[in-house]
Amino acid sequence: MSTVNNTTLLTHEAPKHIRFLRAVKKHKLHLLMIVLPILQFIIFKWGPLYGVQLAFKNFKILKGIEGSPWVGFAQFERLLTSYDFGQVFSNTLILAVLNFVFGFPAPILLALMLNELRGTKFKRVTQTISYLPHFVSWVILTGIFMDVLSPSRGPVAAIFKAFGATPIYFLGDPRYFRGTLVVTNIWKGIGWGSIVYLAALGSVNEELYDAANVDGCGRWKRIWHVTLPGITPTVTIMMIMAVGNLVDDNFDQIFNLLNPAVYSVGDVLGTYIYREGVTNMNYSYSTAVELFRNVLSLILVVFANTVSKRVNEYGLW
Repeated sequence: MSTVNNTTLLTHEAPKHIRFLRAVKKHKLHLLMIVLPILQFIIFKWGPLYGVQLAFKNFKILKGIEGSPWVGFAQFERLLTSYDFGQVFSNTLILAVLNFVFGFPAPILLALMLNELRGTKFKRVTQTISYLPHFVSWVILTGIFMDVLSPSRGPVAAIFKAFGATPIYFLGDPRYFRGTLVVTNIWKGIGWGSIVYLAALGSVNEELYDAANVDGCGRWKRIWHVTLPGITPTVTIMMIMAVGNLVDDNFDQIFNLLNPAVYSVGDVLGTYIYREGVTNMNYSYSTAVELFRNVLSLILVVFANTVSKRVNEYGLW
């Protein structure tokens, strides 16, 4: 007994660095698993922060970042007084609101419908089919949508003609382009987005459903009084993250589907930053626009988290 107590005492009295090395040795496999994600975060997230100073400089390629002259907030003054930026920013907000209003509930509704299915085989097949679009790049999907939505040879145009209506060029008509972006974005991401909610639904206590059945609740009442309250924390966290991404437009989708005919409604911050930075080589100005967008995203996240904590006590921190 005394030997055990002495060993325990020596273990607790060991220097901190010895205890640290023992913990590292004990959990070395777990630590190895997080090395690559940490390196990825450092290289692609922390590393580029060095270039943020471009937003406050007039960048000259030959002088480099350090040698370029400081101009203070001149780039931001140009940003706030530019007509192009105003139009681009309004397009971004409109698309963000449409994607949030229609796109955010879509995975939740799909998860609820899948959760109500009793046929296991059919449920798995449906899940697999809904996941597949997530793994197809927007470059490929753009070619598919251009053929499907073509007003001359696409199947959608054939349906319009069969009913005696004039085919619509969804990708070339400003009146329908935003709706096309929203629908295609939902179609691509609804299955993958439902995974989080399906996992949350799996943690809902089955006894609550049994109690609801005893009380005479039907399917809709069980969903409203048991299922939805059970996944409220998950929905809240995902909503806060979605609010933070409101101004972070889906660049891959819009860049591939955008064309001159719909620039007035489809040109967003992502394509504007790409055009100013890569095409026009206005590196300082494009950095200022990106920094403005990131700061706005941070403000939205803090605001959404604060409101959420006051409403239902759930939040990211």
